[in-house]
Amino acid sequence: MNRYLALSRTTHGVLDIAAPAFSALLWLGDFPSLGIILLSLFTAFAAYTSVYALNDLVGMGYDREKFAGSGINPGYSVEASAQRYPLAQSVLSVRSASLWIGIWFVLALIGSYLLNPVIVLILIAAAALEVLYCKLLKVTYWRTLVSGVVKTSGSIAAVFVVDPNPAFGRLLIVIAWLFFWEIGGQNIPADWNDTVEDRRVHAKTIPLRFGFQTAGLVVLLALTVSVIVSGFLPSISPRLLGWPYLLGILLLGVLLLLRPAFRLFRLKEGRLAARLFDSASYYPLSQFAWITIFLAAGKLLGT
Repeated sequence: MNRYLALSRTTHGVLDIAAPAFSALLWLGDFPSLGIILLSLFTAFAAYTSVYALNDLVGMGYDREKFAGSGINPGYSVEASAQRYPLAQSVLSVRSASLWIGIWFVLALIGSYLLNPVIVLILIAAAALEVLYCKLLKVTYWRTLVSGVVKTSGSIAAVFVVDPNPAFGRLLIVIAWLFFWEIGGQNIPADWNDTVEDRRVHAKTIPLRFGFQTAGLVVLLALTVSVIVSGFLPSISPRLLGWPYLLGILLLGVLLLLRPAFRLFRLKEGRLAARLFDSASYYPLSQFAWITIFLAAGKLLGT
């Protein structure tokens, strides 16, 4: 089972589920019914499990090239399994991986349909874009934008769970917040960590194309935009959250995103890229915890 969990990067996937969970609570300004919560969690887990595994399946050939010389790199604490890239390491067959992906994807489609048929289209689009992202590895560094779009899909779907007709302007705030978080906190730091391996296969990434100075600047700017946009997130909620909530949102962004990003920009050390990736991975979870505290406190106080 560990091989399958490594294929789906389950630890990372579970952390990522916090982003759509946060988006749904913020948008609704309350907790959904228990049935919706349970179905949504199951559907999100199935979706992230299948799409993350799809990434490894589509990119298997590239991964084998990348790690042929020196083996699998250490990775990050949220993806530290020795069985990372099980297909590239040939510890899991393509047939088994395909069956695993297919089962979870079908379950995700069923759950999506039950929640809101529109989410089926969002899930299919996210899977197609994930395939495109993998195929662009040797084509263009602009693929990082595709990654940003894919990572917003979970939260877009979550909003459609609690609101069948969301206002586009409000939804755009959520999209921008996650889009720039993904680029600055996840995608570029991951490419930075894989620089040696990516150079071996002539991959097109921002760190390789522009160097660490520019890559560090892009990371810092992207995360600065994400934190600034996060300041507008309370405005999309029907619940009046107040200044303490806003200050908490901004503080979490400074501590988990901007501080490690600035260190990476200043020192340009590979280990700091991995640390930023880890820190940014916990950022959506921190936001989910923060909104949960406020909503729970409101219920207890009857406000």
